[in-house]
Amino acid sequence: MTHHILAVADKEAKKNVVQQLAQGTGRRVLFTRTKHQAKKLAKQLTAAGVPAVDLHGNLGQGARERNLAAFSSGAVKVLVATDIAARGIHVDDVELVVHVDPPAEHKAYLHRSGRTARAGSGGDVVTIMLPEERGDVRDLTRKARITARPQDVAPGDATVTRLVGEVAPYVEYVPPAPPQQQGRQGASKQGGGRSRSGRQGGPSQNGVGQNGGRQGQSRAQGGSQGRGSAVSHVRRRAAAARATTRTAAPAVVGAGAAAGAVRATRTPRRRADPSPGSNVSDPQATPVT
Repeated sequence: MTHHILAVADKEAKKNVVQQLAQGTGRRVLFTRTKHQAKKLAKQLTAAGVPAVDLHGNLGQGARERNLAAFSSGAVKVLVATDIAARGIHVDDVELVVHVDPPAEHKAYLHRSGRTARAGSGGDVVTIMLPEERGDVRDLTRKARITARPQDVAPGDATVTRLVGEVAPYVEYVPPAPPQQQGRQGASKQGGGRSRSGRQGGPSQNGVGQNGGRQGQSRAQGGSQGRGSAVSHVRRRAAAARATTRTAAPAVVGAGAAAGAVRATRTPRRRADPSPGSNVSDPQATPVT
């Protein structure tokens, strides 16, 4: 196992050097510090013509197994992983390990580096170092008892080319097709009716939704007709009541007139004779002489 420390000028130079190191024909493992960086780097390499798969804690068990199977079978030559996700990986013939981000402690560095030079074969371990990481890398290598010295490199340098070895052919990236929805589901969303109970009907579910929509429409029409009949009935009763009132009014008036006539034809009562000694005089009485 041979260790190399490649010092780059900035992040753009680091990106280009990492992409060049990933272009070899043999298996190689690239380590990043975070899950997001692992996923992002795998996508960038794949889009640049270098097929790569990622391995990190956010992957489900199915995706993890598929990515490991693709890397183990040789269908994909580059695996981008984090420290925790790479534990327990046992894949032979890994010729290059790249510390894209230097680990935080020397134990993680040794564990990462152990992915290569397995079963008696050789391998190279490369650490990419930015100017601000020089002190951390120095402490890291001292604790790990690594005697490698930093080398200033740029994309396309002889040192980088030698580590790449034979370059793999370019693989054009084809983005996956978006999943298509089934025709019945789309039709149910567009043509579905809404029943009285609030359920949306449509052509889906063997016509049940469509029947539900028709039933809801018929119920709505029946309800409107019922309400119209009730209103008409009330109106008819009100009209009949008004007609009865108009018919009864003249009879009441006639009865009142007849009663007045009867009172007018009655003979007025005669007053009683005044009692003896009364001071009231009767104008029709004969005066006493």
